[in-house]
This record gives sequence, C-alpha cells and structure tokens, in this order.
Amino acid sequence: MIINVKVHASSGREEIIKIDNENYKVYLKKPAESGKANIELIKLLKKYFLKNIKIIKGLKNRNKIVMVE
Repeated sequence: MIINVKVHASSGREEIIKIDNENYKVYLKKPAESGKANIELIKLLKKYFLKNIKIIKGLKNRNKIVMVE
C-alpha cells in the first residue's frame, strides 16, 4: 500500500491524523535535521500500521510518499 504523508516536524506532539485512505498528516517532536524526523516517522508509522515502512520519495521534504508493506 502506498500512502502520502505530510510531516509537521518539531511540533511538540506525536500524532497521526488520517485524512482519507491514502493521505495522512503526521506531527513529530523531533526536528527535521540529520534525518531525525524521518527516523521518528518510520517508528511511529510502524506502531500505527504494524507493518514494515519505507520512505519512497521525499526524504528531504515534508511531503512524503511511503510504502506500507
């Protein structure tokens, strides 16, 4: 399954908001520097979906395309 994720780093909270079946907003505590937000995003999505997660596109962008395996 492929999903679109809009990441809000350094927000002070951790939350996943499902907009529809393919689009999500994710709020992360970690800043978007040195890949810290990407690592936190993967961990949070793994807990949410209980599946493997891979960022396909958007490693340096707030809009990401993520594969849920």
